[in-house]
Amino acid sequence: MRRRAVILVLDGVGVGAAPDAAAYGDAGSNTLGNLARAVGGLNLPNLAAAGLGNVAPLDGVHAVPDPQGAWGTMRPASAGKDSTTGHWEIAGVHLSRPFPTYPDGFPDEVIEQFSAAVGRGVIGNVAASGTEIIARLGEEHERTGRFIVYTSADSVFQVAAHEEVVPLEELYAACEVARAQLVAPHDVSRVIARPFVGRSGAYVRTANRRDYSLAPPEETLLDDLAAAGVPRAGVGKVDDLFAGRSLSARHTTSNAEGISAILDWLRGEQGGLLFANLVDFDQLYGHRNDVAGFERALREFDDALPAIREALREDDLLFITADHGNDPTTPSTDHARERVPLLALGEAVHPVSLGERATFSDLGATVAEWLNVGFRGQGASFLPVLERGH
Repeated sequence: MRRRAVILVLDGVGVGAAPDAAAYGDAGSNTLGNLARAVGGLNLPNLAAAGLGNVAPLDGVHAVPDPQGAWGTMRPASAGKDSTTGHWEIAGVHLSRPFPTYPDGFPDEVIEQFSAAVGRGVIGNVAASGTEIIARLGEEHERTGRFIVYTSADSVFQVAAHEEVVPLEELYAACEVARAQLVAPHDVSRVIARPFVGRSGAYVRTANRRDYSLAPPEETLLDDLAAAGVPRAGVGKVDDLFAGRSLSARHTTSNAEGISAILDWLRGEQGGLLFANLVDFDQLYGHRNDVAGFERALREFDDALPAIREALREDDLLFITADHGNDPTTPSTDHARERVPLLALGEAVHPVSLGERATFSDLGATVAEWLNVGFRGQGASFLPVLERGH
């Protein structure tokens, strides 16, 4: 039977401030810890059985004497605290500087160069919520045909356009232009096409979003697997984060759909790696400081965990982790510089503490060793600890 591995990223589900969190303005951030206190204790029995309460003190989630798997935490070693940085680090790539962000909008020369190249004017150029900015500027966009350009706390250049004003192919082409133009020092991690429909007062974004990411600057775990002929599959936005290099993914619109896709893969005959991202924690709840929604999403994942575990085959390893924090209890709506949880499940796993790993890349190195592939990235495998229990 072919070995398989699953890296399941709970987007934004950090477990406490990283040692350098203060340098990022995130002292005191603790996504799971603060959330647990805010709701009077988390009720996550299946994650608790897997060892989540052994990872860190969490109200309502207690340490258990005999977890079903191995547990630990991982510190971020790369500069930055966004999804691209976190996923690249898992795959073995460290960044020495964070991707640039633009809380006051992009420099005039960036906007002017983009506008001249695509042949349309630009309105907006602010940091804003996507739904808010199309509500505010959608009518002007329809009247003038100008692109709505905006950013967020993330390193993104977002281009919004009404599908009846700007054909989708033109919007996509404009985003490809922006991607080519946005090089250092303005090398944002993603350019995002944000099409919408409807009329003033009732605009809605469509499912025709498209992301244009920077390619990783070095070889990743995915490249190593591809070179060795090991199959790779994705769920969620993961392929976008790697600019589609060595990975394709089944895009999903919710955690529930993502969990369904994960189960489909586990119950299938595919081998190799599944790299999955469940984004609702971050996108719907962390960025909106929605404590109740975040807690509900965790309970929904916890409810699904037994089915995921039951679908594991004898030679499967399942790793549950995160890419950064996004504490919904703090005034900030930005990502947080946090440690992330690390849970490992599967028949080969001994119940053992993995301690605090010095980098997310230790996970990529471990997956490579499990799948018998040479790994050229950063990180040190903890597979011997998983298999021997010490």
